Amino acid sequence: MDVQDPDLTAAPSVLLRFRRALNLSMAAVIVLAAIFFLQNRIGDLDRYAIHPQDWSSLPAILTAPLLHGSLEHLASNALSVLILGTLAGTVFPRATLRALPVIWVGAGFGTWLIGTAGYHLGISGITHGLGFLVFTLALLRRDRASIAAALIAFFFFGGMLLTVLPQEWGVSWEYHLSGAVMGILAGVLWRRADALPPRRRYSWEDEPEEDLQWEEVEPARPNDVPILWHRPERPSGGAVLPFRRRVKDED
Repeated sequence: MDVQDPDLTAAPSVLLRFRRALNLSMAAVIVLAAIFFLQNRIGDLDRYAIHPQDWSSLPAILTAPLLHGSLEHLASNALSVLILGTLAGTVFPRATLRALPVIWVGAGFGTWLIGTAGYHLGISGITHGLGFLVFTLALLRRDRASIAAALIAFFFFGGMLLTVLPQEWGVSWEYHLSGAVMGILAGVLWRRADALPPRRRYSWEDEPEEDLQWEEVEPARPNDVPILWHRPERPSGGAVLPFRRRVKDED
C-alpha cells in the first residue's frame, strides 16, 4: 500500500487558506484606504481617537484603529496588515479569528489605561497583536509551518520587538505594547485551536527498541583483559660497545 506524503495531501487546503487570508487582508487594506480618504469629510477626528483616562473616549476603542494621521502612517500599517494578516490567517485561521476581537478591544483599552497624553489612532496596535500572536504560537506549537511563519514575520517586522517601548515622539508605544500583550495572551489561550499538521513518520521510528544489556557493554577490568603480546625481556646490566682507536697520520 502506498503511503501519501502528508505535505502533498495538505497542499490544496493550505493554498485555499492562503487565498482566503490574502483576500481578507486586501479587503481590510481597501477599507482602511477608503476611510482615510473620507476622513476630511468627517471633520474633527479627536472624538474618534482614544484619549487616555477619558471616560467619554471609551467608545473610540472601536473606531481608533480605522483612522490614520497621514498617508505614510496608512502605508506602513497597510503593509503590516497585508503580510501579517495573510500569515496568521493561513497558518492559524481559527486562532486568528478568535484572537482579532480580543486584540482589537484589549489593545484599545490598554492604551486608554496606560496612555499618558495626546490621542491615539491607527491599526498598528492590531498589527502588533497579530505579529506577537504568530511569534507566540510558533514557540508553543513548534511545527514547521508555525516556525516558518514566525521567521517570515520576523524578517519583515522584527522591529516590533523594540517598538513596544518608548522610542520616538508621536508614536503610540502604548498601543503597540497593549496589542503585543493581547497577542501573546491570545496565543496562549488558543494554541490548540488549529490542528497540528500531520507529521511525516520515518521507518526507523516503527522499529522495536532492543533492550541493551548495559553490563555487557561496560569495559572489563584491567586484570581481566587478555594479554596478546609480550615484550621480549632484555638482559639485565649494561653493554660495552667497542670503538676503534683513531690512528694518527705520521709525518
